[in-house]
Amino acid sequence: MRRMIVLAALVVAAVALFVVGRGSGPEPLRLTTAGAHYTATVLIGRPTTGRISVEVRVTSGDADGAALSAVMPDMGHAMPELVAGEPEPGRFVAEGELFAMTGVWDLSIRLTGPAGEETLTGKALITGG
Repeated sequence: MRRMIVLAALVVAAVALFVVGRGSGPEPLRLTTAGAHYTATVLIGRPTTGRISVEVRVTSGDADGAALSAVMPDMGHAMPELVAGEPEPGRFVAEGELFAMTGVWDLSIRLTGPAGEETLTGKALITGG
């Protein structure tokens, strides 16, 4: 009987740890990158696979358009470009699937504006959700 109580307590503890661990989720991603014409910060509140929301804040340069794409060269994955809307000047938001699996991705931010088109790049670690 005592073994059953100990076993039940271990099962309850394991389930609680699993639920709490899954609830915390991945840490937000903040990536700042600069080029010749623009500097931008990418913010992903929940950097995971599936549908996500990505914010791009242009902190230097006068961009009037932004789009994002991601490539995982080690696995041969490339995701279609997500075009971002501009809810306010210098702030762009895109929604959709940007990462097909967990791991390290090369993130590209294509910005357009009076200074021309420029693609900024950076690395993004995507963890499970």
